[in-house]
Amino acid sequence: MRLVPVLLAALICAPAARAADPWANARTITEVMVDNSFQPDHLTFRSGRPYALHLENHGKDMHEFTAPDFLRAATIRDRGRLANGGTDIVVQPGQSVTVFLIPGPRGEYGLHCADHDWDGMVGHITVTPAGRR
Repeated sequence: MRLVPVLLAALICAPAARAADPWANARTITEVMVDNSFQPDHLTFRSGRPYALHLENHGKDMHEFTAPDFLRAATIRDRGRLANGGTDIVVQPGQSVTVFLIPGPRGEYGLHCADHDWDGMVGHITVTPAGRR
């Protein structure tokens, strides 16, 4: 009989705990890296909203999601997933990496692969105000 009040308390508190977790409702954005291109090459985020940035490397080479200004301005759940002083995310061939983030201020940000930008592996990131698409 003591278990019933404990279970009821847990059910009542669960939504409040989920609401306190900014990552609970993160929207997944998938970026595919193939040899010498990002697919898509333009990403759009809303400022202040949580995202799960899922990076997949479908190429035969290691690729980097290099976006120094964007990554520095963002709130990152686990900065340990970032490489090169927090400027990029490294994804090995055939692997994927997910980084939870909340974009910083609105603006336009550059994106490139530090190892393949010379061959056209570049992109663009737009962060819009929270109320816009």
